[in-house]
Amino acid sequence: MLACPNVAGYTSAMPELTQPTDDEARALARQLIDDARFAALAVNEAETGLPLVSRVAMGTTVEGRPVTLISGLAHHTKALTDDPRCSLLVGEPGEKGDPLTHPRLTLMGHMTFVCHGDAGRDELAAHYLQSHPKSKLYIDFPDFRFALFQVGKAYLNGGFARAYTLTAADLGL
Repeated sequence: MLACPNVAGYTSAMPELTQPTDDEARALARQLIDDARFAALAVNEAETGLPLVSRVAMGTTVEGRPVTLISGLAHHTKALTDDPRCSLLVGEPGEKGDPLTHPRLTLMGHMTFVCHGDAGRDELAAHYLQSHPKSKLYIDFPDFRFALFQVGKAYLNGGFARAYTLTAADLGL
């Protein structure tokens, strides 16, 4: 294992990494959620305990809660069935500049499923189709279900030196 070299003034204590959450950070985080059409989904693979990351389509419920439509055949669906804890990463780099200067949001929490025949599934499907019309091709396949994300906390990187920790309440959830 490589260690960092001794640097004058460096201590092993971690400095405070985030700024106090303000309305600007809340608005940027909410915008990232509302604008996202896909996300990186991180789950825990049951067989190995290793992290598994997948790209998924993302939308929101009428209330603004993150949601995705996933197949029961996908590895991440099995992982979520075994362990619903997961993270979503939203926010894409712009066309120019350093990708690390563009805002992104990591949502941490867990998923619950809404399956065919569940209360509210048809209304959720109709709302989801407004932002993801091509999913009409497979939304009613029997192995597809909605995965609703319940936010526990979130980390916003709004660009260089603009890091925040947010709660579900900060995101209006």
